[in-house]
Amino acid sequence: MLSIVLAEDNLLVREGVRGVLSADPELKVVAACADADELRLAIRQFNPDVVVTDIHMPPGLTDEGIQVARELRRDRPGIGVVVLSSRDDPQHALDLLEHGSAGRAYLLKERVAEPGQLRHAVNEVAAGRSVIDPQVVENLVRAGSRPASSPLSRLTPRELEVLGEMAQGRTNGAIALRLYLTVRGVERHINALFAKLGLSEEQDAHHRVRAVLLYLSEH
Repeated sequence: MLSIVLAEDNLLVREGVRGVLSADPELKVVAACADADELRLAIRQFNPDVVVTDIHMPPGLTDEGIQVARELRRDRPGIGVVVLSSRDDPQHALDLLEHGSAGRAYLLKERVAEPGQLRHAVNEVAAGRSVIDPQVVENLVRAGSRPASSPLSRLTPRELEVLGEMAQGRTNGAIALRLYLTVRGVERHINALFAKLGLSEEQDAHHRVRAVLLYLSEH
């Protein structure tokens, strides 16, 4: 059974999400929080398998859910995070995956009406995998003005392999060890695939994440 800490400041939404998750006998909501401070306390108390959180919560109503996800990546990387948002803003997805996609999911709140989608995301992040809402990926790709045909078809098998490792949140050094390459060799492959995906001019903080999102949208 997977233990879950839920965070959502809207009572009706919070109870709705709790009901969806609790309907699965393999999932147990151990705490339901109304703000980011309660969420941090519940994480310390219960050490859950997964956190399901809204993006905007008190006290600041900015990106508290993303902030908690970053803290967990640093301090408790084994905890999966599902972020729920009422807006299909690709920037939030970029921020969520900035330090790796493993164990992270970004879903629109409308998916709560499709219980299988939310429960699938919980199970995926608990297993260290990723889920990105298709609408968010579509908007991100459209924002980049990419051609209709898949840009991934331009990559060599080795470049696809490197991109797949990036999608697991691995560093260049870790990719080098797994693929029996030098770090310089990994860097060359990454620069090449960025160029082929039209990301060479992107800001450094985002082009790696954009490449991973594109990969995840087709795998």
